[in-house]
Amino acid sequence: MTVGTGLREAIFGALQRRAFYGWTILAVAGLGIFASGPGQSHTFSVFVGPIGRELGLSKTAIASAYGLATLAAAFLLPKMGRLVDRHGSRRMMLVVALLLGVACVLFGAASGLITLAVGFALLRFFGQGSLMMNCATLVAQWFSRRRGFAMGLMALGFATSMAVHPPLGQYLINQLGWRWAWVVLGLMTWVILLPPVLLLVYDKPEDKGLAPDGEAAPADGAPVAAIDGLTLRQALATPTFYLVAAGWFGMAMLVTTLHFYQVSILTAQGLAAATAARVFPVSALVMVLAMPLVGRMFDRVRTRYVFAAGLLVQAGALVGVTLVANTASAIAYAAWFGLNNAFSMTMFGYLMPRFFGRKHLGSLQGTGQMVAVVGASLGPLPVGLAFDLLGSPTLTLRLLALYPLACAVFAALWLRTPAGVTHPSHLE
Repeated sequence: MTVGTGLREAIFGALQRRAFYGWTILAVAGLGIFASGPGQSHTFSVFVGPIGRELGLSKTAIASAYGLATLAAAFLLPKMGRLVDRHGSRRMMLVVALLLGVACVLFGAASGLITLAVGFALLRFFGQGSLMMNCATLVAQWFSRRRGFAMGLMALGFATSMAVHPPLGQYLINQLGWRWAWVVLGLMTWVILLPPVLLLVYDKPEDKGLAPDGEAAPADGAPVAAIDGLTLRQALATPTFYLVAAGWFGMAMLVTTLHFYQVSILTAQGLAAATAARVFPVSALVMVLAMPLVGRMFDRVRTRYVFAAGLLVQAGALVGVTLVANTASAIAYAAWFGLNNAFSMTMFGYLMPRFFGRKHLGSLQGTGQMVAVVGASLGPLPVGLAFDLLGSPTLTLRLLALYPLACAVFAALWLRTPAGVTHPSHLE
């Protein structure tokens, strides 16, 4: 046993004696979600203006670079999912964290539209795509009966990122310029994430003789319950996959649009840029308060109804942002958007294991995350075009609200667990 392995085992033993080790895994995953901030749209939101001014790029050009690069990165995520199934979340999280830091530094060196697009692709693939997928997969392996609640707690990392990264990015831009701001963000990623992943993460409870949720492990000599679940190919043959994918596509697409253009939308409607940036923490606070409740809903209420409710909240956010006219209405919108984020972040890691099981979760999450990132890549473009061609995104945002509304109806009526997957009857 190496010194490093001995230290890990000693830490595991000390923490497991105090509480189910899944809570430690959950804390690291939440930290990972926070550390994905440099690859998230709410961080980019404060950089759009400075980058456009220095590089002489319009909002449509930046949105196009962002969208096309994100789209290209999305198609690598199923491969990342297969790597997670093969090598485990711990090993892949270490690789992804290292490369996300490198991507931040490279993004700060962008000199034109092409290098900007490459930087967007790297940040979105390693941050918003791979790191979040690894964190969600890790938590889904350690929790089953309390998975919704655990995912809600994990997503507190995203809420913290929403509260911290936009104002931090604005501060770094003011003090150092937007290029050096990205160098600082990259260094932060390494400092925050690498030590806990190295020392604390184990891929599955079964690897340490435990069971999900801290349930009693089998007695010595008793067979360990098999981990069940559909393969990706089997999942793709079910209508359930496409209902989940359609809703998740829309959720990722439209949440990304609101994050990416929030400052631009609100300033176009008369708010100061600083005020527009400061409402992010309002969304983050509401998200923090709402996520445990949303998680409990997923654990206790029929999944199709909770999924539909989240999509209806999103439709309301798209209309609500167009009604902001002053600070008070901005705060009201930000609170509603925080609820929107509570739903989207909780369902992010919940839906695939809920409907398709844990056995092949990496490839399933990778494909689901690909669908989400494709949606995220397409979302900002219509609003960018509306700004440049129409002068206002209001009508476009209201029309986009029809998509989650339709998905909510389909989910409530027809979403069911596929045959062959174990599920709690009260969720069906």
